[in-house]
Amino acid sequence: MLLKPHSKIQVIEGAKNNLPDPEALKGAVAIQELAEGLTADDLLLVLISGGGSALLPAPIPPILLKEKEKLTKMLASRGAAIQELNIVRKTLSLLKGGGLARLAHPAQVVSLILSDVIGDPLDIIASGPTVASSHSVQDCLQILTKYNLLHNLPKSVETVLSSSPTKPTAPEDYSHVCNVIIGSNTLALDEAKRQAEDLGYATLILSTAICGEVGRVATLYCQLVQLVCLGLASLGEGPRGEEVRGNLLQLVAELEIPGLNLANFLQALQGLGPERPVCILAGGETTVQLQGTGKGGRNQELALRVGLGLHRAQAMETSSPLRRCEIIFLSGGTDGQDGPTEAAGAFCSPELVEAALQEGLDVEAFLSNNDSYTFFSQFQGGHHLLVTGLTGTNVMDIQAILVRATERS
Repeated sequence: MLLKPHSKIQVIEGAKNNLPDPEALKGAVAIQELAEGLTADDLLLVLISGGGSALLPAPIPPILLKEKEKLTKMLASRGAAIQELNIVRKTLSLLKGGGLARLAHPAQVVSLILSDVIGDPLDIIASGPTVASSHSVQDCLQILTKYNLLHNLPKSVETVLSSSPTKPTAPEDYSHVCNVIIGSNTLALDEAKRQAEDLGYATLILSTAICGEVGRVATLYCQLVQLVCLGLASLGEGPRGEEVRGNLLQLVAELEIPGLNLANFLQALQGLGPERPVCILAGGETTVQLQGTGKGGRNQELALRVGLGLHRAQAMETSSPLRRCEIIFLSGGTDGQDGPTEAAGAFCSPELVEAALQEGLDVEAFLSNNDSYTFFSQFQGGHHLLVTGLTGTNVMDIQAILVRATERS
């Protein structure tokens, strides 16, 4: 941030590598002192985005930051889910779980929020510093008991837990707060839909909550592409179409994607007709199970797996409907950074695997080493990488499927 000389804006950088550190604690203390000094005549404007949890560490005294971090690491090493870690963090924090809003009372509080969490739950984004917590100290104790840590706590943590209220703060205590989501995956996909329609695509949004292991999600997209191609070839109502629809329904049931009504989506897909190219948009956040030591990110790996899946599907049938369509699949992170790389993601087509082999690149070998970035960097001069630069925002990931019928059979 290039501030003008004598600017009233104070910048305190912290949370290197997205981990709470002394600099982040210094920033949190400055914010705490500011909030505590406000009156009914003041307005506190809070800007919240993903990463806010690490940027706002303020353990309840006498807990020290290193004690809280040690407890968090112990929970993580025993397999605690991120939701469980956040509940414990909020319970032991002065500012998380609505703490910042409580300290700012009676000032008016307006929070402008960028959501990087599926479903946009306000109390989860950045651990909800201006939102009433939906969890109590009892929830925290249950988690510590579950992971056999209740009798292995620092004395300071025991002190705080024993003196905390047993019920979450009532929502009516937050009448001085206005929380507004100004950026989300839904908003990003809505704008992408407008852009695609302006370009002449018949456009549908599949879901803003795509989640699950990247290999399973790749299979879902490959089946979806096949169904679109069958529809464009007027073969969607046949036995092959029924088989693909059945596979999709089973996959969606296994992935448990929140709020996705696949039957309604497939009905809308059938009604598009074969005369216009099709664009299917989706968003969310997949997970990668690391087995190799390569370099990549979930978006690049998803694109590479979809490319491989489409290649295999095309190779299985000499008269595959995939051969009658031009197909592009793209996956990218809205923050402009996919894993530890400068790429936001990548795009692929069914022809990718064959073209890579001609360059001496084995897609399956790169995937087994989780080395998608190296593959895309070497393949066709890196032209399949999506490089946007850092965007200054983060509303999870976006996928786009573009399909249009071609004359070739």
